[in-house]
Amino acid sequence: MKNMTLENIAKACNGTLSGITKECADQEAVCVEIDSRKIEAGGVFIATKGERVDGHSFIAQVAEKGALGVVCEKAPQDCDIPYILVEDSFVALKQIAEFYREQLTIPIVGITGSVGKTSTKEMIAAVLSQGFCVLKTEGNFNNEVGLPLTLLRIRQEHEAAVVEMGISDFGEMHRLSKMAKPDICVLTNIGQCHLENLGTRDGILKAKSEIFDFMNPEGHIFVNGDDDKLITVKAKGIHAPVCFGMEPANEVYASDVMNKGLLGSEAVVHLGLSVFPIEIPLPGTHMVYNALAAAAVGNCLGLSKEQIQEGIASVQAVGGRSNVMALADYTVIDDCYNANPVSMKAAIDLLTMAVGRKVAVLGDMFELGADECNLHAEVGAYAAEKGIDVILCTGNLSAHMYEGALNAGDGKDMGREADVQEVNVLTAAERKAVYYFATREELLEKLPEILRTGDSILVKASHGMHFEKVVEFLKA
Repeated sequence: MKNMTLENIAKACNGTLSGITKECADQEAVCVEIDSRKIEAGGVFIATKGERVDGHSFIAQVAEKGALGVVCEKAPQDCDIPYILVEDSFVALKQIAEFYREQLTIPIVGITGSVGKTSTKEMIAAVLSQGFCVLKTEGNFNNEVGLPLTLLRIRQEHEAAVVEMGISDFGEMHRLSKMAKPDICVLTNIGQCHLENLGTRDGILKAKSEIFDFMNPEGHIFVNGDDDKLITVKAKGIHAPVCFGMEPANEVYASDVMNKGLLGSEAVVHLGLSVFPIEIPLPGTHMVYNALAAAAVGNCLGLSKEQIQEGIASVQAVGGRSNVMALADYTVIDDCYNANPVSMKAAIDLLTMAVGRKVAVLGDMFELGADECNLHAEVGAYAAEKGIDVILCTGNLSAHMYEGALNAGDGKDMGREADVQEVNVLTAAERKAVYYFATREELLEKLPEILRTGDSILVKASHGMHFEKVVEFLKA
């Protein structure tokens, strides 16, 4: 890792270096980790205090592995290893990542927005991989711990990086931008999420726009031009923002969109003077927007239309993000990683494209603020109005979703204590049913009685509902 000596790391995090020897003074770290299991010989371990585990307990173990040194809040005991003493290891992690970022010359693409960050990240990384060795954010490493760890994974062989940047409050994106210093900023949309802290969509726009605070002044901005908030974004450097979307007024837009249901879609991309078809293997109209963002970024970094086409066609779904699974008895749309009203409605739209009886297993959406009850009711009403055959609402907040579904459609109220066998004797015209379960455990207990072979099942809720257990149940 370029210039990542213990002395430079100590300076970067304002720490006090002790125990260094002449042999390791000029040695560059091979990795920087907060997980002792990932430390390699020559790596630097940052000992952090978590809710369950204190990393300081593992300093002796990383020393045995041949670690170059450790960053810690208290001096190591019973082991001889160079260490950098700091007040706060998590603050040091961010400072070290910021220093390392400054040593890098590769383009870094930063992605934010209310919905679609991960799918857009995957799409852009797939496109850029046609011409570059790309590092991308893995899993949910998009916050003030995940982002610095992602940046610290960049190695000499990497030629570009695509990082996801997620927030829930003001000031967070400012700190993320300070670390990432993106060369390219992509904003997917401004929806209704984290309203508890950010208040309104204008507040969300303001918080997300902090991504520009430390971006390369010669860098590029790409925004969803069909979003009423993002079209107000002004130039932050020498280049004006580039808009992508479905409308021809955008610099990058799609025409001739053909929806192939759960098999994805086809479209024609208009990118300046270049016009070419694309095959998008992931389902949902929102994936067309993600593909347009990827095409715009790929073009910006000099890729050909053929490379852009191949990259989009190669993208794969991420677990918990509109991942369609053909199981023995059911088709499952695993979209349980997270949820807000916009993404809920998009997932319901996707379910309407499925074959067989359409079943929506929906759970609470968190961090929606004062209007959370109405927003849940709106989602329930939307599912009913879209003709979803069976709607199962789970969680305290989802009681409002349940009521919204009942009030909006002609659904049969299966309530809390109804004999669920009743739904299986309804005629095709009467088969719509709405259920409520207070807990995930109650849902799982009754689910086998409700489902039928051939059902298409959407599973979606905020991450804290742990609906991945519902998906595991269905797979089993």
